[in-house]
Amino acid sequence: MNDYYSNYELKYINRWQSELLKNALANYPVVIITGARQVGKSTFLRNDGNLREWKYLTLDDFDLLRQSRSDPESLWLDSDRIIIDEAQKSPDVLSAIKKVVDSNNNKKQFILSGSANLLLMRRITETLAGRASYIVLPPMAYSEKNGFKNNRILERLFNEEKIKNNFNQLAISETLIRGFMPPLLRFKNIEDIPGWWQSYSATYLERDLRELSQVSSLIDFRNLMRILAFRTARVLNQSEVARDSSISQPTTHRYINLLQTSHIIEVIPAFFKNRTKRLVKSPKIYWIDPSMAIYLAGFYDKKSLENSREYGLFFESLVYHHLRILANLFKPKANIYHYRTIGGQEVDFIIEYGNKLVAVEVKMADKVKYDDLKNIRIFIEEYPETIAGLIIYTGSELKYMDKKIIAVPISNIL
Repeated sequence: MNDYYSNYELKYINRWQSELLKNALANYPVVIITGARQVGKSTFLRNDGNLREWKYLTLDDFDLLRQSRSDPESLWLDSDRIIIDEAQKSPDVLSAIKKVVDSNNNKKQFILSGSANLLLMRRITETLAGRASYIVLPPMAYSEKNGFKNNRILERLFNEEKIKNNFNQLAISETLIRGFMPPLLRFKNIEDIPGWWQSYSATYLERDLRELSQVSSLIDFRNLMRILAFRTARVLNQSEVARDSSISQPTTHRYINLLQTSHIIEVIPAFFKNRTKRLVKSPKIYWIDPSMAIYLAGFYDKKSLENSREYGLFFESLVYHHLRILANLFKPKANIYHYRTIGGQEVDFIIEYGNKLVAVEVKMADKVKYDDLKNIRIFIEEYPETIAGLIIYTGSELKYMDKKIIAVPISNIL
């Protein structure tokens, strides 16, 4: 189990995804919880208030693993509510769960958890279609890791409510380097964090990738990760990545898919409802945690990060990390896109929930000028279903720039 604690006392930090879990358990016989290594899945399952009466099993226990392969139904003979952690180690257990779930007098519920695995996810899709709800546990949000509740700013925007300023001074470079993976909470010295990422990257390469797929060259894969780190918050051109990494395009495509499957990177699609405009349709890339991209890019201290050309892109990645968490807490979840025309008009994020849109621009500046509204204004005119435009910046004032566009300090999102 990967325990994580607050900076002040040894205690479990409640995860914002607890409400999603509660809702899923009320509606599905099976809940799948997945996510990258070290995001706190096992800790969540052992400590969440929804699961106090559940039987917890982990297939990290070799004896239980053998039992799950030879006689899986014996695992739940004495309980109606069962958690099976590291479930990817015994894919055959899924058929036994399907049999139980489909029985007429079934009262049992299951939670399956584990790091992403191509074979497991395909088996789940085929075996438990329509029977399972899926929750991806991300790294923590800034407020979450400090023990605060979600301020629900996106919900208020989509409900067309006024939002109030919640400004707090934020050390951007330190926040970026410290990251949001639960184990990083224990590090007092920021200088120790790159060493943790070094160990994490090695474990991921040596353990997870061997479970996922054959990687012909770990050196090439590490080089690809470094190249992608410099492309965080940029449009992903796989041909350019293949050229710059000297890896064939098919191999580059496969390696990028591996990074996505294991939740190390995410790509957000382009928004292109308007077919009359020539739009960039390639996705943008973001890493599981801005801190990981910063480590891979070789910025190990605040000064080198602040002086880098990519500083603004990592700042955008920080905003995306939190927008993604907030969007995924919606039921059903809100979708995030990016928007860019061939002519250069760009809006960093388009958040879609039902028939409503919120457009978001990210500015690493302590002031917002009227000219900064141009792209969002054009987008709102093109898509009148846009109920709000946000310009997220590093200043302190929440300011309505016009009836739909608001300048919002980044601490309101974090």
